[in-house]
Amino acid sequence: MKAIVYRTSGDPSVLELVDRDIRDPGRGEVRVRIMVSGVNPTDWKSRRGAKAGEPLPFAEVVPNQDGAGVVDAVGPGVEHLHVGDRVWLALAAYQRADGGTAQEFAVLPAERVFALPEHAGFDVGASLGVPAITAHRALTIAEDGPRRLHPGAMNGKVVLVAGGAGAVGHAAIQLAKWAGAVVITTVSGPAKAALVTAAGADYVINYRDTDAAAEIRRVAPNGVDQIVEVAPAQNAELDLAVIRNRGSVAVYANNGGDHLSLDVRRHFSLNIRYQFVLLYTVGMQAVHAAAEDINAAVADGALPVGEAAGLPLHRFNLAATAAAHTAVEESIVGKVLIDVAAGS
Repeated sequence: MKAIVYRTSGDPSVLELVDRDIRDPGRGEVRVRIMVSGVNPTDWKSRRGAKAGEPLPFAEVVPNQDGAGVVDAVGPGVEHLHVGDRVWLALAAYQRADGGTAQEFAVLPAERVFALPEHAGFDVGASLGVPAITAHRALTIAEDGPRRLHPGAMNGKVVLVAGGAGAVGHAAIQLAKWAGAVVITTVSGPAKAALVTAAGADYVINYRDTDAAAEIRRVAPNGVDQIVEVAPAQNAELDLAVIRNRGSVAVYANNGGDHLSLDVRRHFSLNIRYQFVLLYTVGMQAVHAAAEDINAAVADGALPVGEAAGLPLHRFNLAATAAAHTAVEESIVGKVLIDVAAGS
């Protein structure tokens, strides 16, 4: 089979197309024929490491955490998945040398493989994983709930999604709307405003053209309940200005800086909760809960992808995985997908 591997950390040039043997799944594992692989910022960050040439945990690594495909073989002890099942994957490459989705066949623990709802395509499946599970976690950490998402779970809630044109922001808008929330999002220009509007945001604020805090308070005079935050270092003052008493800020990225300064007195006077969200260490219980709710949303048609849904797709073939990584590393707007199988 064809696979992409890297043997040292570094820029996209370290990615190689190679031939590898197809291995059988062991106990608790399944083998998936990958149709579409999804690329996320975490994939290129893992490939680069802290510095070029940094030692890897394995002799060679297959990249990419997300993907979708068809179960090809089932190992002993796996009962909930069967050969021929259409599935989506999460955490495929986490702590595994050969689990990543940038290959024609991937062998994974069954707990990282989820049935793809009947009418959902592989593009949707490959776009879930990191973005949708992260968004679900960000929307379910508030002191006042909800802990799970379903239609009506967020009725009466106002959610602010910072940078809604990104993949996590896009999923957060869609999931919050599906759950009944009013969604406000901030963007940097009209092109991104069009995308978040297509995703379903109720109010779109261009922070470069207006006083974002005043506009958000105009829409939500009592303050927002939850903030899904991509740039905490840049947005700390804005978040403090618009959040309500007992509100929550879920931080899932460090865009704009690694260090965050907070005014302690002003924050504790409002009982504000900060929750940092990293998919790798959130725990499989949270991942499985998110996957269940995400599948319900997908079945309801609430998580579409493509430009009409606010998330343009950018396609590459397996041999062009380096170019796909470069596109994500250069912050292309939309979702980068790799067509692994012919006709996928």
